[in-house]
Amino acid sequence: MKIGLHLRQRQTLVMTPKLQQALKLLQMPAIELQQMLKQEIMENPLLEGVDDIEELSEEQQREEEQEREEAKKKEEPTEEKPEAEAGEENVDWDEYFNQGFELGRSASEEESHEEFFEKVPVARPSFTDQLIGQLRIATNDEQLVAIGDYVIGSLDDSGYLTCELEEVADTFGVTVDIIEHVLKMIQAFDPPGVGARNLRECLLLQLHARGEEDTLAARIIRDHFEEFKQKKYLEISKKLKVTIQDIQAQCKVISTLDPKPGLEVSADDPRYVIPDLVVENIDGKYVVYLNDRNIPRLRISQSYQEELLKGSHAGNRETREFINSRLKSARWLIQTIEQRRRTMVKVMECIVRKQRAFFEKGTAFLRPLTLQQVASEIGMHESTVSRVTTNKYVQTPRGVFELKFFFSSSLGTQDGGEVSAKAAKDKIRRIIEAENARIPLSDQKIADVLRSDGLNIARRTVAKYREQLGILPARMRKEY
Repeated sequence: MKIGLHLRQRQTLVMTPKLQQALKLLQMPAIELQQMLKQEIMENPLLEGVDDIEELSEEQQREEEQEREEAKKKEEPTEEKPEAEAGEENVDWDEYFNQGFELGRSASEEESHEEFFEKVPVARPSFTDQLIGQLRIATNDEQLVAIGDYVIGSLDDSGYLTCELEEVADTFGVTVDIIEHVLKMIQAFDPPGVGARNLRECLLLQLHARGEEDTLAARIIRDHFEEFKQKKYLEISKKLKVTIQDIQAQCKVISTLDPKPGLEVSADDPRYVIPDLVVENIDGKYVVYLNDRNIPRLRISQSYQEELLKGSHAGNRETREFINSRLKSARWLIQTIEQRRRTMVKVMECIVRKQRAFFEKGTAFLRPLTLQQVASEIGMHESTVSRVTTNKYVQTPRGVFELKFFFSSSLGTQDGGEVSAKAAKDKIRRIIEAENARIPLSDQKIADVLRSDGLNIARRTVAKYREQLGILPARMRKEY
Protein backbone atom coordinates (compact mmCIF):
# COMPACT_ATOMS: atom_id res chain seq x y z
CA MET A 1 0.00 0.00 0.00
CA LYS A 2 1.33 3.42 -0.91
CA ILE A 3 0.19 6.94 -1.76
CA GLY A 4 0.69 8.04 -5.34
CA LEU A 5 -0.47 10.47 -8.03
CA HIS A 6 -1.94 9.20 -11.29
CA LEU A 7 -3.04 11.19 -14.34
CA ARG A 8 -6.13 9.77 -15.99
CA GLN A 9 -8.49 11.08 -18.70
CA ARG A 10 -12.16 10.15 -18.86
CA GLN A 11 -15.49 11.54 -20.09
CA THR A 12 -18.21 12.36 -17.57
CA LEU A 13 -21.52 14.20 -17.75
CA VAL A 14 -21.57 17.11 -15.31
CA MET A 15 -24.90 18.75 -14.48
CA THR A 16 -24.08 22.39 -13.80
CA PRO A 17 -26.50 24.42 -11.63
CA LYS A 18 -27.67 26.33 -14.71
CA LEU A 19 -28.36 23.13 -16.63
CA GLN A 20 -30.27 21.71 -13.67
CA GLN A 21 -32.39 24.86 -13.47
CA ALA A 22 -33.02 24.77 -17.23
CA LEU A 23 -34.32 21.20 -16.99
CA LYS A 24 -36.43 22.19 -14.00
CA LEU A 25 -37.96 25.09 -15.96
CA LEU A 26 -38.72 22.77 -18.87
CA GLN A 27 -40.69 20.46 -16.60
CA MET A 28 -42.62 23.21 -14.77
CA PRO A 29 -46.36 23.63 -15.52
CA ALA A 30 -47.60 27.09 -16.47
CA ILE A 31 -48.80 28.07 -12.97
CA GLU A 32 -45.53 27.15 -11.25
CA LEU A 33 -43.53 28.90 -13.97
CA GLN A 34 -45.59 32.05 -13.51
CA GLN A 35 -44.90 32.12 -9.78
CA MET A 36 -41.22 31.37 -10.29
CA LEU A 37 -40.76 34.20 -12.82
CA LYS A 38 -42.54 36.71 -10.57
CA GLN A 39 -40.15 35.72 -7.79
CA GLU A 40 -37.16 36.19 -10.13
CA ILE A 41 -38.38 39.66 -11.12
CA MET A 42 -38.53 40.62 -7.44
CA GLU A 43 -35.05 39.26 -6.68
CA ASN A 44 -33.19 40.38 -9.82
CA PRO A 45 -33.37 44.17 -10.38
CA LEU A 46 -32.18 43.77 -13.98
CA LEU A 47 -35.32 41.83 -14.92
CA GLU A 48 -38.63 43.49 -15.69
CA GLY A 49 -41.93 42.34 -17.16
CA VAL A 50 -42.57 43.68 -20.66
CA ASP A 51 -46.38 43.39 -20.47
CA ASP A 52 -46.61 45.38 -17.24
CA ILE A 53 -44.45 48.18 -18.64
CA GLU A 54 -46.35 48.39 -21.92
CA GLU A 55 -49.73 48.46 -20.15
CA LEU A 56 -48.50 51.19 -17.84
CA SER A 57 -47.18 53.29 -20.70
CA GLU A 58 -50.45 52.93 -22.66
CA GLU A 59 -52.41 54.02 -19.61
CA GLN A 60 -50.15 57.04 -19.18
CA GLN A 61 -50.62 57.89 -22.87
CA ARG A 62 -54.41 57.76 -22.48
CA GLU A 63 -54.25 60.03 -19.44
CA GLU A 64 -52.03 62.51 -21.29
CA GLU A 65 -54.36 62.54 -24.32
CA GLN A 66 -57.33 63.11 -22.05
CA GLU A 67 -55.59 66.01 -20.34
CA ARG A 68 -54.72 67.58 -23.70
CA GLU A 69 -58.34 67.28 -24.90
CA GLU A 70 -59.62 68.91 -21.72
CA ALA A 71 -57.12 71.72 -22.07
CA LYS A 72 -58.25 72.34 -25.68
CA LYS A 73 -61.88 72.52 -24.59
CA LYS A 74 -61.03 75.13 -21.99
CA GLU A 75 -59.11 77.25 -24.50
CA GLU A 76 -61.83 77.18 -27.21
CA PRO A 77 -64.40 80.01 -26.79
CA THR A 78 -67.97 78.74 -26.76
CA GLU A 79 -70.91 81.08 -27.35
CA GLU A 80 -73.63 78.47 -26.79
CA LYS A 81 -73.50 75.73 -24.23
CA PRO A 82 -74.31 72.19 -25.31
CA GLU A 83 -77.66 70.68 -24.47
CA ALA A 84 -76.08 68.40 -21.86
CA GLU A 85 -74.59 71.39 -20.03
CA ALA A 86 -77.81 73.34 -20.35
CA GLY A 87 -79.68 70.44 -18.85
CA GLU A 88 -77.26 70.31 -15.94
CA GLU A 89 -78.06 73.95 -15.02
CA ASN A 90 -81.77 73.03 -14.64
CA VAL A 91 -81.06 70.21 -12.16
CA ASP A 92 -82.18 70.82 -8.59
CA TRP A 93 -78.87 69.93 -6.93
CA ASP A 94 -80.23 70.31 -3.39
CA GLU A 95 -82.88 67.70 -4.07
CA TYR A 96 -80.32 65.47 -5.80
CA PHE A 97 -77.94 65.55 -2.86
CA ASN A 98 -80.76 64.91 -0.41
CA GLN A 99 -81.76 61.80 -2.38
CA GLY A 100 -78.32 60.56 -3.32
CA PHE A 101 -76.47 61.07 -0.05
CA GLU A 102 -77.03 59.46 3.30
CA LEU A 103 -74.85 60.37 6.25
CA GLY A 104 -72.28 61.96 3.96
CA ARG A 105 -71.97 58.97 1.59
CA SER A 106 -73.33 58.77 -1.94
CA ALA A 107 -75.43 55.93 -3.28
CA SER A 108 -72.82 55.18 -5.91
CA GLU A 109 -70.19 54.81 -3.21
CA GLU A 110 -72.49 52.42 -1.34
CA GLU A 111 -72.92 50.27 -4.45
CA SER A 112 -69.22 50.10 -5.32
CA HIS A 113 -67.95 49.77 -1.77
CA GLU A 114 -67.58 45.99 -2.04
CA GLU A 115 -65.14 46.32 -4.93
CA PHE A 116 -62.45 47.59 -2.55
CA PHE A 117 -62.46 44.38 -0.50
CA GLU A 118 -60.56 41.28 -1.54
CA LYS A 119 -62.88 38.35 -2.15
CA VAL A 120 -61.80 35.71 0.35
CA PRO A 121 -62.96 32.12 -0.25
CA VAL A 122 -65.40 30.86 2.35
CA ALA A 123 -63.84 28.38 4.76
CA ARG A 124 -65.73 25.09 4.79
CA PRO A 125 -66.09 23.21 8.08
CA SER A 126 -64.25 19.91 8.07
CA PHE A 127 -65.89 16.51 8.35
CA THR A 128 -64.86 16.25 12.00
CA ASP A 129 -66.11 19.76 12.83
CA GLN A 130 -69.55 18.99 11.40
CA LEU A 131 -69.89 15.80 13.44
CA ILE A 132 -68.69 17.49 16.65
CA GLY A 133 -71.21 20.27 16.09
CA GLN A 134 -74.01 17.70 15.80
CA LEU A 135 -72.69 15.96 18.93
CA ARG A 136 -72.93 19.19 20.96
CA ILE A 137 -76.56 19.50 19.91
CA ALA A 138 -77.37 15.85 20.65
CA THR A 139 -76.15 15.80 24.26
CA ASN A 140 -74.94 18.03 27.08
CA ASP A 141 -73.38 15.25 29.14
CA GLU A 142 -69.66 16.04 29.47
CA GLN A 143 -68.62 12.39 29.62
CA LEU A 144 -70.63 11.46 26.53
CA VAL A 145 -69.26 14.50 24.70
CA ALA A 146 -65.69 13.48 25.58
CA ILE A 147 -66.30 9.90 24.40
CA GLY A 148 -68.00 11.20 21.25
CA ASP A 149 -65.02 13.45 20.48
CA TYR A 150 -62.73 10.43 20.80
CA VAL A 151 -64.91 8.27 18.56
CA ILE A 152 -65.26 11.01 15.92
CA GLY A 153 -61.50 11.49 15.97
CA SER A 154 -61.14 7.75 15.26
CA LEU A 155 -63.12 7.93 12.00
CA ASP A 156 -61.26 7.79 8.71
CA ASP A 157 -61.94 10.04 5.71
CA SER A 158 -64.57 7.60 4.43
CA GLY A 159 -66.50 7.81 7.73
CA TYR A 160 -65.65 4.34 9.08
CA LEU A 161 -64.64 3.64 12.69
CA THR A 162 -60.99 2.56 12.85
CA CYS A 163 -60.74 1.45 16.49
CA GLU A 164 -62.36 -1.23 18.65
CA LEU A 165 -65.07 -0.30 21.16
CA GLU A 166 -63.18 -2.16 23.91
CA GLU A 167 -60.19 0.13 23.32
CA VAL A 168 -62.36 3.23 23.80
CA ALA A 169 -63.97 1.71 26.91
CA ASP A 170 -60.55 1.04 28.47
CA THR A 171 -59.43 4.59 27.69
CA PHE A 172 -62.36 6.16 29.56
CA GLY A 173 -62.83 3.44 32.16
CA VAL A 174 -66.46 2.75 31.26
CA THR A 175 -68.41 -0.22 29.97
CA VAL A 176 -68.68 -1.14 26.31
CA ASP A 177 -72.46 -0.50 26.48
CA ILE A 178 -71.84 3.22 27.06
CA ILE A 179 -69.46 3.35 24.08
CA GLU A 180 -72.06 1.51 21.99
CA HIS A 181 -74.68 4.08 23.03
CA VAL A 182 -72.43 6.98 21.95
CA LEU A 183 -71.61 5.23 18.68
CA LYS A 184 -75.28 4.74 17.85
CA MET A 185 -75.82 8.43 18.57
CA ILE A 186 -73.08 9.33 16.08
CA GLN A 187 -74.46 6.88 13.51
CA ALA A 188 -77.68 8.91 13.50
CA PHE A 189 -75.78 12.02 12.39
CA ASP A 190 -75.53 13.39 8.90
CA PRO A 191 -74.33 12.12 6.42
CA PRO A 192 -76.17 8.78 6.79
CA GLY A 193 -73.85 5.81 7.18
CA VAL A 194 -71.16 7.61 9.15
CA GLY A 195 -69.65 5.76 12.12
CA ALA A 196 -70.11 2.30 10.60
CA ARG A 197 -67.62 -0.45 11.39
CA ASN A 198 -67.89 -2.16 8.00
CA LEU A 199 -69.57 -1.78 4.62
CA ARG A 200 -72.59 -3.90 5.55
CA GLU A 201 -73.36 -1.73 8.57
CA CYS A 202 -72.82 1.44 6.50
CA LEU A 203 -75.41 0.37 3.90
CA LEU A 204 -77.91 -0.72 6.57
CA LEU A 205 -77.56 2.65 8.34
CA GLN A 206 -78.38 4.45 5.09
CA LEU A 207 -81.44 2.30 4.48
CA HIS A 208 -82.53 2.95 8.07
CA ALA A 209 -82.18 6.70 7.49
CA ARG A 210 -84.48 6.31 4.47
CA GLY A 211 -87.02 4.35 6.53
CA GLU A 212 -86.35 1.20 4.51
CA GLU A 213 -84.87 -1.02 7.23
CA ASP A 214 -87.57 -3.70 6.73
CA THR A 215 -87.42 -3.88 2.94
CA LEU A 216 -86.13 -6.66 0.71
CA ALA A 217 -82.97 -4.64 0.06
CA ALA A 218 -82.21 -4.55 3.80
CA ARG A 219 -82.75 -8.32 4.05
CA ILE A 220 -80.33 -8.90 1.18
CA ILE A 221 -77.63 -6.86 2.88
CA ARG A 222 -78.31 -8.19 6.38
CA ASP A 223 -78.59 -11.91 5.59
CA HIS A 224 -76.96 -12.49 2.19
CA PHE A 225 -74.23 -9.88 1.91
CA GLU A 226 -71.51 -12.24 0.66
CA GLU A 227 -73.73 -13.57 -2.14
CA PHE A 228 -74.69 -9.99 -2.98
CA LYS A 229 -71.04 -8.94 -3.35
CA GLN A 230 -70.45 -11.84 -5.74
CA LYS A 231 -73.67 -11.06 -7.63
CA LYS A 232 -75.06 -14.54 -7.03
CA TYR A 233 -78.61 -13.35 -7.58
CA LEU A 234 -79.97 -16.79 -8.39
CA GLU A 235 -78.88 -18.19 -5.01
CA ILE A 236 -80.34 -15.20 -3.16
CA SER A 237 -83.66 -15.51 -4.97
CA LYS A 238 -83.93 -19.19 -4.01
CA LYS A 239 -83.16 -18.50 -0.34
CA LEU A 240 -85.55 -15.56 -0.09
CA LYS A 241 -88.16 -17.27 -2.30
CA VAL A 242 -88.61 -14.31 -4.63
CA THR A 243 -88.02 -13.87 -8.34
CA ILE A 244 -84.56 -13.06 -9.62
CA GLN A 245 -86.02 -9.92 -11.25
CA ASP A 246 -87.02 -8.66 -7.78
CA ILE A 247 -83.51 -9.31 -6.50
CA GLN A 248 -81.97 -7.35 -9.37
CA ALA A 249 -84.40 -4.49 -8.82
CA GLN A 250 -83.42 -4.30 -5.14
CA CYS A 251 -79.73 -4.48 -6.03
CA LYS A 252 -80.20 -1.39 -8.19
CA VAL A 253 -81.68 0.35 -5.14
CA ILE A 254 -78.64 -0.71 -3.09
CA SER A 255 -76.32 0.65 -5.79
CA THR A 256 -77.71 4.15 -5.10
CA LEU A 257 -76.24 4.05 -1.56
CA ASP A 258 -72.89 5.67 -0.80
CA PRO A 259 -70.19 3.19 0.32
CA LYS A 260 -67.96 6.06 1.54
CA PRO A 261 -70.27 8.69 3.09
CA GLY A 262 -67.43 10.61 4.73
CA LEU A 263 -65.94 11.63 1.38
CA GLU A 264 -69.12 13.59 0.65
CA VAL A 265 -68.01 16.12 3.27
CA SER A 266 -64.26 15.62 3.59
CA ALA A 267 -63.48 15.66 -0.12
CA ASP A 268 -60.94 18.26 -1.16
CA ASP A 269 -61.80 21.18 -3.39
CA PRO A 270 -61.79 20.33 -7.10
CA ARG A 271 -58.45 20.63 -8.84
CA TYR A 272 -58.71 22.94 -11.82
CA VAL A 273 -56.47 22.23 -14.78
CA ILE A 274 -54.99 25.14 -16.71
CA PRO A 275 -53.73 23.91 -20.11
CA ASP A 276 -50.14 24.75 -20.98
CA LEU A 277 -50.76 24.41 -24.71
CA VAL A 278 -53.70 25.07 -27.03
CA VAL A 279 -54.48 23.34 -30.34
CA GLU A 280 -57.04 25.03 -32.59
CA ASN A 281 -58.45 24.06 -35.97
CA ILE A 282 -58.17 27.12 -38.21
CA ASP A 283 -59.39 26.59 -41.79
CA GLY A 284 -58.64 22.86 -41.63
CA LYS A 285 -55.14 23.37 -40.23
CA TYR A 286 -54.24 22.59 -36.62
CA VAL A 287 -52.34 25.45 -35.03
CA VAL A 288 -50.36 25.02 -31.79
CA TYR A 289 -49.53 27.86 -29.43
CA LEU A 290 -48.64 28.26 -25.78
CA ASN A 291 -51.18 29.32 -23.21
CA ASP A 292 -48.74 31.75 -21.59
CA ARG A 293 -50.83 34.89 -21.39
CA ASN A 294 -50.37 35.03 -17.62
CA ILE A 295 -46.65 34.30 -17.76
CA PRO A 296 -44.71 37.59 -17.68
CA ARG A 297 -42.50 38.37 -20.66
CA LEU A 298 -39.02 39.29 -19.47
CA ARG A 299 -36.49 41.81 -20.66
CA ILE A 300 -33.38 43.52 -19.33
CA SER A 301 -34.07 46.69 -17.36
CA GLN A 302 -33.46 49.76 -19.53
CA SER A 303 -32.31 51.92 -16.64
CA TYR A 304 -29.58 49.46 -15.60
CA GLN A 305 -28.43 49.11 -19.20
CA GLU A 306 -28.02 52.87 -19.37
CA GLU A 307 -26.01 52.82 -16.14
CA LEU A 308 -23.68 50.20 -17.59
CA LEU A 309 -23.26 52.18 -20.83
CA LYS A 310 -22.55 55.40 -18.92
CA GLY A 311 -19.88 53.67 -16.84
CA SER A 312 -20.94 55.71 -13.83
CA HIS A 313 -19.90 52.88 -11.52
CA ALA A 314 -16.50 52.32 -13.08
CA GLY A 315 -14.82 53.13 -9.80
CA ASN A 316 -17.19 51.00 -7.69
CA ARG A 317 -16.03 47.44 -8.22
CA GLU A 318 -18.66 45.75 -6.03
CA THR A 319 -21.52 47.53 -7.79
CA ARG A 320 -20.10 46.71 -11.21
CA GLU A 321 -19.66 43.03 -10.32
CA PHE A 322 -23.18 42.87 -8.88
CA ILE A 323 -24.74 44.36 -12.01
CA ASN A 324 -22.69 42.12 -14.32
CA SER A 325 -23.61 38.95 -12.42
CA ARG A 326 -27.28 39.86 -12.37
CA LEU A 327 -27.11 40.76 -16.06
CA LYS A 328 -25.71 37.34 -16.96
CA SER A 329 -28.35 35.62 -14.84
CA ALA A 330 -31.14 37.69 -16.45
CA ARG A 331 -29.92 36.99 -20.00
CA TRP A 332 -29.61 33.28 -19.31
CA LEU A 333 -33.13 33.10 -17.81
CA ILE A 334 -34.64 34.93 -20.80
CA GLN A 335 -32.89 32.58 -23.24
CA THR A 336 -33.98 29.51 -21.25
CA ILE A 337 -37.64 30.61 -21.15
CA GLU A 338 -37.61 31.27 -24.89
CA GLN A 339 -36.03 27.87 -25.52
CA ARG A 340 -38.71 26.28 -23.33
CA ARG A 341 -41.43 27.90 -25.47
CA ARG A 342 -39.93 26.66 -28.72
CA THR A 343 -39.38 23.14 -27.37
CA MET A 344 -42.93 22.74 -26.06
CA VAL A 345 -44.49 23.98 -29.30
CA LYS A 346 -42.19 21.75 -31.37
CA VAL A 347 -43.12 18.65 -29.34
CA MET A 348 -46.86 19.39 -29.54
CA GLU A 349 -46.72 20.05 -33.29
CA CYS A 350 -45.07 16.65 -33.74
CA ILE A 351 -47.81 15.00 -31.66
CA VAL A 352 -50.49 16.70 -33.77
CA ARG A 353 -48.85 15.42 -36.96
CA LYS A 354 -48.61 11.88 -35.60
CA GLN A 355 -52.13 11.86 -34.11
CA ARG A 356 -54.02 13.87 -36.71
CA ALA A 357 -56.59 11.07 -37.08
CA PHE A 358 -57.43 11.42 -33.38
CA PHE A 359 -58.07 15.16 -33.67
CA GLU A 360 -60.33 14.57 -36.66
CA LYS A 361 -62.19 11.36 -35.70
CA GLY A 362 -61.73 10.59 -31.99
CA THR A 363 -60.10 8.17 -29.55
CA ALA A 364 -60.75 5.08 -31.68
CA PHE A 365 -58.25 6.42 -34.23
CA LEU A 366 -55.47 7.13 -31.74
CA ARG A 367 -52.25 5.66 -33.13
CA PRO A 368 -49.43 4.03 -31.10
CA LEU A 369 -46.73 6.54 -30.26
CA THR A 370 -43.60 6.53 -28.09
CA LEU A 371 -41.37 9.22 -26.66
CA GLN A 372 -38.50 7.91 -28.77
CA GLN A 373 -40.44 8.43 -32.01
CA VAL A 374 -41.15 12.06 -31.18
CA ALA A 375 -37.58 12.64 -29.98
CA SER A 376 -36.13 11.21 -33.20
CA GLU A 377 -38.36 13.33 -35.43
CA ILE A 378 -37.65 16.67 -33.72
CA GLY A 379 -33.96 15.92 -33.06
CA MET A 380 -34.05 15.94 -29.27
CA HIS A 381 -33.25 13.49 -26.51
CA GLU A 382 -36.00 11.22 -25.21
CA SER A 383 -35.58 12.56 -21.66
CA THR A 384 -36.24 16.10 -22.92
CA VAL A 385 -39.52 15.00 -24.53
CA SER A 386 -40.42 13.20 -21.31
CA ARG A 387 -39.90 16.39 -19.28
CA VAL A 388 -41.97 18.42 -21.74
CA THR A 389 -44.91 15.99 -21.55
CA THR A 390 -44.87 15.45 -17.76
CA ASN A 391 -47.68 17.22 -15.85
CA LYS A 392 -48.59 19.26 -18.94
CA TYR A 393 -52.08 19.60 -20.40
CA VAL A 394 -53.30 20.68 -23.82
CA GLN A 395 -56.65 22.14 -24.79
CA THR A 396 -57.91 20.66 -28.06
CA PRO A 397 -61.20 20.76 -30.02
CA ARG A 398 -61.94 17.35 -28.43
CA GLY A 399 -61.29 18.45 -24.84
CA VAL A 400 -58.41 18.91 -22.40
CA PHE A 401 -55.90 16.06 -22.27
CA GLU A 402 -52.63 15.36 -20.52
CA LEU A 403 -49.79 15.15 -23.02
CA LYS A 404 -49.00 11.61 -21.83
CA PHE A 405 -52.44 10.61 -23.14
CA PHE A 406 -51.15 10.67 -26.72
CA PHE A 407 -48.47 8.06 -26.01
CA SER A 408 -49.39 4.37 -25.81
CA SER A 409 -48.17 0.93 -26.78
CA SER A 410 -49.21 -0.80 -29.99
CA LEU A 411 -51.19 -3.89 -30.95
CA GLY A 412 -50.80 -5.69 -34.26
CA THR A 413 -53.50 -5.98 -36.90
CA GLN A 414 -54.11 -8.72 -39.44
CA ASP A 415 -53.00 -6.50 -42.32
CA GLY A 416 -49.64 -5.83 -40.68
CA GLY A 417 -50.55 -2.44 -39.24
CA GLU A 418 -50.62 -1.19 -35.65
CA VAL A 419 -53.37 0.07 -33.34
CA SER A 420 -52.95 2.04 -30.13
CA ALA A 421 -53.75 0.30 -26.84
CA LYS A 422 -56.03 3.23 -25.95
CA ALA A 423 -57.94 2.73 -29.19
CA ALA A 424 -58.32 -0.98 -28.34
CA LYS A 425 -59.70 -0.06 -24.88
CA ASP A 426 -62.17 2.30 -26.50
CA LYS A 427 -63.35 -0.47 -28.84
CA ILE A 428 -63.77 -2.89 -25.90
CA ARG A 429 -65.82 -0.30 -24.02
CA ARG A 430 -68.06 0.30 -27.04
CA ILE A 431 -68.60 -3.43 -27.60
CA ILE A 432 -69.66 -3.95 -23.96
CA GLU A 433 -71.97 -0.91 -24.05
CA ALA A 434 -73.73 -2.32 -27.13
CA GLU A 435 -74.06 -5.92 -25.83
CA ASN A 436 -77.29 -7.58 -24.77
CA ALA A 437 -77.35 -7.37 -20.96
CA ARG A 438 -79.21 -10.69 -20.77
CA ILE A 439 -76.45 -12.42 -22.72
CA PRO A 440 -73.22 -10.50 -21.90
CA LEU A 441 -70.12 -11.19 -23.94
CA SER A 442 -67.24 -13.08 -22.36
CA ASP A 443 -63.66 -11.89 -22.74
CA GLN A 444 -63.05 -14.58 -25.35
CA LYS A 445 -66.05 -13.50 -27.41
CA ILE A 446 -64.90 -9.86 -27.23
CA ALA A 447 -61.47 -10.96 -28.46
CA ASP A 448 -63.18 -12.82 -31.34
CA VAL A 449 -65.16 -9.68 -32.28
CA LEU A 450 -61.97 -7.62 -32.30
CA ARG A 451 -60.23 -10.23 -34.44
CA SER A 452 -63.09 -10.07 -36.93
CA ASP A 453 -62.40 -6.33 -37.12
CA GLY A 454 -58.76 -7.08 -37.93
CA LEU A 455 -57.21 -6.58 -34.47
CA ASN A 456 -55.02 -9.38 -33.15
CA ILE A 457 -55.60 -9.50 -29.40
CA ALA A 458 -55.53 -12.28 -26.81
CA ARG A 459 -58.28 -13.05 -24.29
CA ARG A 460 -56.02 -12.20 -21.32
CA THR A 461 -55.28 -8.82 -22.91
CA VAL A 462 -59.01 -8.15 -23.21
CA ALA A 463 -59.44 -9.09 -19.53
CA LYS A 464 -56.60 -6.75 -18.52
CA TYR A 465 -58.01 -3.80 -20.50
CA ARG A 466 -61.52 -4.51 -19.19
CA GLU A 467 -60.27 -4.39 -15.59
CA GLN A 468 -58.40 -1.15 -16.31
CA LEU A 469 -61.67 0.33 -17.61
CA GLY A 470 -63.42 -0.73 -14.37
CA ILE A 471 -65.86 -3.08 -16.15
CA LEU A 472 -67.08 -6.24 -14.42
CA PRO A 473 -66.74 -9.72 -15.99
CA ALA A 474 -69.61 -11.21 -18.01
CA ARG A 475 -71.24 -13.20 -15.20
CA MET A 476 -71.50 -10.06 -13.06
CA ARG A 477 -72.90 -7.96 -15.90
CA LYS A 478 -75.73 -10.35 -16.61
CA GLU A 479 -79.29 -9.11 -16.11
CA TYR A 480 -82.42 -11.30 -15.92
